[in-house]
Amino acid sequence: MVNTRSQTKMADNADLLALLAEMKKSMEKGHEEMKKGQEEMKKGQEEMKKGQEEMKKGQQEMKKGQEEMKKGQEEMKNQIQGVKGKMRK
Repeated sequence: MVNTRSQTKMADNADLLALLAEMKKSMEKGHEEMKKGQEEMKKGQEEMKKGQEEMKKGQQEMKKGQEEMKKGQEEMKNQIQGVKGKMRK
């Protein structure tokens, strides 16, 4: 059987349509993977932000503890000086 020009053109068009469909499917898959990657990245950023907030809170608590220690040391120093003053009298 001899193919006519129009039959050959139709076959070529069918091949092109199949190729386009395959490319479209591949692109859609790529978009889905990209979207998933972006969601994972966003989740990671949120976790990092939460960790930074916890670290900041810990630093504030540590600073408060250091201030309390310094205050306690000052009170102790004053008590020791008071005892020394009484002993000299």
